Amino acid sequence: METWSVFLSSLLVGLSIAAPVGPIGLLTIQRSLEHGPRAGLATGLGAAAADAVYGAIGAYGVSWLVNALVAARMPLALAGGAVLLFMAWQLLRAPLAERAAATAPARDGWHYFAGTFALTLSNPATIFSFIAIFGAMAGRGASSSPALMVAGVLLGSALWWLALSSAVGRLRERFDARWRRRVNLASAAVLAGFALWQWFSLLAD
Repeated sequence: METWSVFLSSLLVGLSIAAPVGPIGLLTIQRSLEHGPRAGLATGLGAAAADAVYGAIGAYGVSWLVNALVAARMPLALAGGAVLLFMAWQLLRAPLAERAAATAPARDGWHYFAGTFALTLSNPATIFSFIAIFGAMAGRGASSSPALMVAGVLLGSALWWLALSSAVGRLRERFDARWRRRVNLASAAVLAGFALWQWFSLLAD
């Protein structure tokens, strides 16, 4: 497989894994509306970095780490659900200004990045997607380019979050405080739903 083909295939993998709407997508939309596109992008980039970590594990075939993550699935899922519930609670109690802030402080950007990085890592089921996809790619000759595969995943995921946060940021002036409050309430409800679903899925296993 050609080098650029490996890279572009991995970029599409990153896009396809990031694009489905989930808790990180909701947080990116909410923070882009409330604090500006930079805050939304920082939120999404935390998930992109975590995707790259799991992509590296899958691309390099670190079997002992895969086994460790599988063994730690329950505590990670419990911790991830707790974080989602905490974020939902924060959204419910957060006061709204009459107008959305122009930009979030730089320290908040790093806080958003770190929070979604940890939250995404707390869902080790993601790694199985990378193992399956990268395994198929390796069968077509991509196994000699793990660094390109990881770089493609990182860039593909980052491009999605850049596009989403930029699009929402352009529309944020159309949302007054009442509508932003509704977005917060809806996001909190969905985040709590994801947390409970994650916990109930443990009981079903």
